[in-house]
Amino acid sequence: MRVLVTGASGILGGEVARQLLRQGHAVATFQRRPSGVDGAEDFCGSIDDDAALRDAVAGAEGIIHLAAKVSITGRPAEFEAVNVEGTRRLLHEARTVGVRDVVYVSSPSVAHSGAAIVGLGAEQADPHHARGDYARTKAAAELLALAADRPEFRVAAVRPHIVWGPGDTQLVERVLARASHRRLPLLDAGAALIDTTYVDNAASAIVAALHRMEHVHGKAVVVSNGEPRPIGELLAGICSAGGVAPPSWSVPGGAARAVGAVVEKLWTWAGRKEEPPMTRFLAEQLSTAHWFDQRVTRDLLDWAPAVSIDEGLARLAEYYGSSIRP
Repeated sequence: MRVLVTGASGILGGEVARQLLRQGHAVATFQRRPSGVDGAEDFCGSIDDDAALRDAVAGAEGIIHLAAKVSITGRPAEFEAVNVEGTRRLLHEARTVGVRDVVYVSSPSVAHSGAAIVGLGAEQADPHHARGDYARTKAAAELLALAADRPEFRVAAVRPHIVWGPGDTQLVERVLARASHRRLPLLDAGAALIDTTYVDNAASAIVAALHRMEHVHGKAVVVSNGEPRPIGELLAGICSAGGVAPPSWSVPGGAARAVGAVVEKLWTWAGRKEEPPMTRFLAEQLSTAHWFDQRVTRDLLDWAPAVSIDEGLARLAEYYGSSIRP
């Protein structure tokens, strides 16, 4: 099968493309800069460039769509243009050339309204109550993608939960940078129970969705390692792997959420590009439980994670050239 992977310059998209290549598929990639995936046919361009997108989609039988604007700050119009309108353009081009299957890579944040998530499945995406412009536009795009599902044009949504691994800049590098400057507090003592997804597992679940489209099309599934842990323990493991002292000071979660909401608005209003010290969404993620029941996901995808959290942390330590301290 010829498969187009958008957003393959990121850690997850790159691993998806490599797994497809190892399975013997012909793989094309489409993103703003070269993907760096050996063996893939690289198309560089923007998701809002119809001509470039058309060239990349041509000849594809399946598409895995990961390209997105991923940030905790930014102007709403930027998220709308990439996450919603970019998805709309991709779906249009895919239908035009006769692509059969599309896997839209979404996020559990599309159904998160700020409350704790304890053992839920893939709840309905809700752009009206999602927290922040990233989650709101990803929710709108997921609804758009699933609404396009037809017997002759199958679409599924996969929501990997907090993906991390060697080379990750979204979680690991942020944790290490903040912790090294003592800017990473534990909210409510780091007691909130959360689950995450090691990158290899997230990629294999996404690839499994493409192969199991007859079972999963028209649906959304949440993917995680299925190993919930206190967030303080996970942060300590990441810091240990990166050779950085773990966070040791705690602040109340409610206070952090209030401060984060104000800081987020000030950052956006001022047009500042650097990451703010705290946002409402980040505070919620650090202070509320969020873990998911994986039974339906594993049954639909005929899939299970191959790399445990502990093995993932060991690989992270090897990547950073340190060892995990007890």
